Amino acid sequence: MTDEDLTLPAVLVEAHAAGFFHEHSGHDFEPYDAFMWSGEMVEWWQNWTDDPVAGAPPLRAFGQDGTGGLAAFWLRTPGDPLDHQPVVFLGSAGEYTVIARDLADYLWLLANGVGPLETVDGTERVPKPIAELTTIAHRYTGSTRRSTADVIAAAQAQFPAFEALLIRTHREQSP
Repeated sequence: MTDEDLTLPAVLVEAHAAGFFHEHSGHDFEPYDAFMWSGEMVEWWQNWTDDPVAGAPPLRAFGQDGTGGLAAFWLRTPGDPLDHQPVVFLGSAGEYTVIARDLADYLWLLANGVGPLETVDGTERVPKPIAELTTIAHRYTGSTRRSTADVIAAAQAQFPAFEALLIRTHREQSP
């Protein structure tokens, strides 16, 4: 097997255990109990980029939608704590976006009633704040509620290099 640490941050486990994805209609997200193993991550990345020799991506996946799209931490700054890394979504049909600047902002998305896929596909309903997740987000961040639009806009403004990473990856694999 592996000695790889697959342990999710405790607050992420707590937030995902709140039942948000199983008890609210309109969500298509299956949180993992542990990070995806790096070997599986490489295989997923090779399929997603259509590059059979692609190396390990700078991602730690913590959940997926029903089609196999992943929510993950983008390990943008090696050495920075995981909870300070951006959160991204890579869909099975090639869609991608930075959804939160860090774990704290991701918690506010959940507290607002928005899952990872919804940041790409939108919602077919009006999201409603979820009290238990609001409590978790407030306790973890110490801040007041951040709107979904503010969280996503801040992430995309702060991390435009994510798109450049993906474009570069696709160029490098092209003949």
